[in-house]
Amino acid sequence: MSGFAEYESYDALGLAALMRAGEVSATEVLEAAIARVEARNPAVNAVVTKLYDHAAQAIEAGLPDGPFTGVPYLVKALFTAVAGVKCAHGSRFFADLPPATGDSLHVARLKQAGMVIYGMTSSCEFGLSLTCEPQLHGPSRNPWDLERTPAGSSGGAGAAVGARMLPIAHASDGFGSIRAPAASCGLVGLRPTRARNTLAPAFGEALAGLAIEHAVSLTVRDNAALLDATHGPAPGDPYFVLPPARPFLEEVGTDPGSLRIAFTSKAPNGAPVGADPQRVLQEAASLCAALGHRVDEADPAIDGAAVVPTFRTLSAVNILYTVRGHPSGRTPAPGELETVVANTAKLAEGIDGASYMAAVHTAHRIGRQMAAFHEDWDVLLTPGLGTLPPKLGWLDMMMDDLEEYWRRVFRFSPFTVWFNLTGQPAMMIPLGVTESGFPVAIQAIARFGDEATLFRLASQLEAARPWIGRKPPLAEQ
Repeated sequence: MSGFAEYESYDALGLAALMRAGEVSATEVLEAAIARVEARNPAVNAVVTKLYDHAAQAIEAGLPDGPFTGVPYLVKALFTAVAGVKCAHGSRFFADLPPATGDSLHVARLKQAGMVIYGMTSSCEFGLSLTCEPQLHGPSRNPWDLERTPAGSSGGAGAAVGARMLPIAHASDGFGSIRAPAASCGLVGLRPTRARNTLAPAFGEALAGLAIEHAVSLTVRDNAALLDATHGPAPGDPYFVLPPARPFLEEVGTDPGSLRIAFTSKAPNGAPVGADPQRVLQEAASLCAALGHRVDEADPAIDGAAVVPTFRTLSAVNILYTVRGHPSGRTPAPGELETVVANTAKLAEGIDGASYMAAVHTAHRIGRQMAAFHEDWDVLLTPGLGTLPPKLGWLDMMMDDLEEYWRRVFRFSPFTVWFNLTGQPAMMIPLGVTESGFPVAIQAIARFGDEATLFRLASQLEAARPWIGRKPPLAEQ
């Protein structure tokens, strides 16, 4: 590939360091990123809005001096405001929205950190799936196997970084939408502690506090440095989490000491777990023990059977709110919403206020149960996913049977929504592979507010079993 040929040898901080040293220009790096979108996006369908001129103009105007100055970045097209850019949230119903009049605070912080936004990535409709196959844009594909989903809802982000179009990309997570694509595409994916990143000015919270923005990345250090650049409350936020004791990037490479690490392959909903996810979890537990941690199998005592029903109640009501919130006030025309979204909104019409509040209190109760568990354990490890990413079409949002749809979603990813309910930081770490080389992740969870421990442990595991050298066949072309 022409241009800056070494582009894929660096993570985001590495690219920024090269530009800071004058070894390559921001324009050259942007051209390398664009070349990879043009070459690889037709195969994976990750980028749905190209903002190449927007990016070039930002460079020409002069970039802020930040940790990521000149690094190309893609933002997810789901409730993300970039000034002057349209965002349809993966929905035909919202395809007529006008361009955003200003940046969200998260996007403004990304720009202040020096990121150069050059496109938007695909999401499923309103983020209501763990695949990325919207009728509006068509399916995104996994760069490791084009017949499989890259997961979702941040499937476009996962596919783009997995295909090495760029080293880090914006994502968001309401029930696994950062972590499932990270696990599916061989990436690091952190859902930070609830409220670590503000949703200002549009929202005080999203999905009853379950949803949060961050990123998928090739390296742990990029993930940490980005959180340093974006975290912190905004005036008027309904609540916030205490700031870290020191920058997250300083935790990367710091000796975590001897942690008390529990592991379990028991899913809260009782879903079976495949052989590869179980094997990689056992390998991770053994590696942690070899690194000096105290490791044992332990199941948190939580209301496991309540996890999925609680999420479904909260998500249904929030989907109905979204559907009723078209800025024009209009209602969807027949067929304008995907079947799962339409049926979920219809389901919400039968949920009364008391039932919704009962779900909120159940989520909080599970959070207290996990807090009690963490009195004895610093970290919990689980499989990243219950299965390998399914073939495209299996998680079909045009499916009429809503119960079967959700059964499939939480068979694929039974461990993620648990920590949206509790608000804890949870990270996918791409430690393993199948016999054929397909990536397999573990999930690491720490106490509420304790991303620092995750960055320490994840960077220790990354040093012991590096993954950045693994590339899908698509990225070798």
